[in-house]
Amino acid sequence: MSGLTPEAVEELLGDPTDPENPYGFAAAVARDEEDAAPDDLCRKLVSAGFHLNYLPASWGGEFRSFDRSLTLVRAAARRDVNIMPGTMFGIIAATCLQLHGNEEQRSRAAEILTSGGTVAFALTEAGHGSDILANEVRLMPDGTLHGEKWMVGNGLGCDAVYVVARTGERGPGAFTAFLLDLDPERGGEDAGLERLPAARTNGMRGIDTARLRFTGLPVPGSARVGRTGEGLEMAVRAQQAVRVMSMAGSLGCVDTAVRLTFDFAAGHRVAGTPVLRTPYARRELAATSAALIAADATALAAARGVHAVPGAFSVWALAAKHVVAETADALLRRCARLLATRSVLREGPPGAGLFQKLQRDSAVIRVIDSGPMANLRSYAGQLPGLLDGTRTPPAGLLDGAFRLDEEPPPYDPTGLDLVVRGADPVLAELPAVVREFVTAPEAAEDPFTATRVARLAEAVDGLPALAAAARGRGADPNALVDLAERHAWLHGAAACLHLWRDNRHLSLYGTPPGSTGWLGAALTHLLAQADGAGVLRHAEGLYPALDAVEALWEGNRMLTALPVRLAPTTAHPTPMEDD
Repeated sequence: MSGLTPEAVEELLGDPTDPENPYGFAAAVARDEEDAAPDDLCRKLVSAGFHLNYLPASWGGEFRSFDRSLTLVRAAARRDVNIMPGTMFGIIAATCLQLHGNEEQRSRAAEILTSGGTVAFALTEAGHGSDILANEVRLMPDGTLHGEKWMVGNGLGCDAVYVVARTGERGPGAFTAFLLDLDPERGGEDAGLERLPAARTNGMRGIDTARLRFTGLPVPGSARVGRTGEGLEMAVRAQQAVRVMSMAGSLGCVDTAVRLTFDFAAGHRVAGTPVLRTPYARRELAATSAALIAADATALAAARGVHAVPGAFSVWALAAKHVVAETADALLRRCARLLATRSVLREGPPGAGLFQKLQRDSAVIRVIDSGPMANLRSYAGQLPGLLDGTRTPPAGLLDGAFRLDEEPPPYDPTGLDLVVRGADPVLAELPAVVREFVTAPEAAEDPFTATRVARLAEAVDGLPALAAAARGRGADPNALVDLAERHAWLHGAAACLHLWRDNRHLSLYGTPPGSTGWLGAALTHLLAQADGAGVLRHAEGLYPALDAVEALWEGNRMLTALPVRLAPTTAHPTPMEDD
């Protein structure tokens, strides 16, 4: 099926609330209870070409843009996020090979991936975690590989594996990449490799994660990818693209969690009044809706930005991943507050067991490419260069980059870099976007959002001084990491404003073109996080987000900027007893 769309995925997989649907929520919960992978669901998607959406056309894939793929993946991941490792874990190895593989290696990877096979990526080791410079798996002088890689996605069933192994003694240049073809008919795997199950995870249960133990596996010279000593650099660059796609998993979990919460709030009554119509619940749902829109807008902006300025993604990907993953975590906690007992039931009402699965799955996504602290440490290391004020991107670099009704520039993974060569373009271009907002008629009609935009501009202006203080004599040793987190939240807020500016002519989140209410609500959430303050301090600005998300829920549309029609559902909120 060429050119698969989110609507086509929805039609293919049917009503997720139907308890008899093998591709629905009940089936996902049953698999979760049994630690079973969604093999049938993945086969269904692969037969439709779903797995081709991250592979370039030159490889036989159908990738066009990250924002398109983000929405496509959400349509499937909202049912069970385990479809991502089941169909897409080859993305990082594929990106590495696009960066520095030879034609034969790319051709072999394309052959495997387009046919529905897997190419695993082996970087981390149990004893070292995010301290990858301490990794020990080594290619010996005799050409044999020794040591053990850990938590290798699809490692038990992969057809090939991209391994980053030590070939030197110290520093990033001590690591080289190898593409190991494990097909026995090609002279692959032998007694020098053991595939062992990795430790089971609490979330994303049943996915294939392995320990690959190398005990003298012969590695032919033709297996080396690129030059000796560049393996770690390419792996780090490739992970930036992975972070963009991991956000689809977070957003898929969030979409389903918010629907469950609205379903419950509409069907459950307190003193004769639906919970959905009580003041406390509406305020909580308003904060939830604002968080959802903030995460969605941040992710969409990043999915466009990687096309426009891939060289900025060493920071941009970290910022967006932090905002989306941390927002998803907080949003799920807020949903649990409203669902109360029903958030912990494993059986009983419709949806029982699903919410806990969403929470556990989201927690795994939060750390799946690297944990929050590892992200922030990497981020903090780039802050001095980002904020020194001496290197600013060309004016207008992002003009039109976020227009959701236009194809972005072609994606060029070779443009990814280890560090940003100058300022964060999203923040660097903020003053021009603020000026456009201030002069827009919509701003005059929405003083609340105007104050949020002014607060954003003020906070961004203060970043260089904070950076200087964080590096000064006697500074708190955590100051730069704390500033990296603040920078991430402000980056997300600025991305929302860019998205509004470039799409004033479109209906976003089902609101009239040019509407600023959703923007004010998203900025309220993001600025509160940047300030370490409670979002309910400005609760009055959150309700436009509730109005938008509630309308999308009622209309059975995906909770995203350009709503997607979802599969028809026969489920309706069921009135329950009063509390």
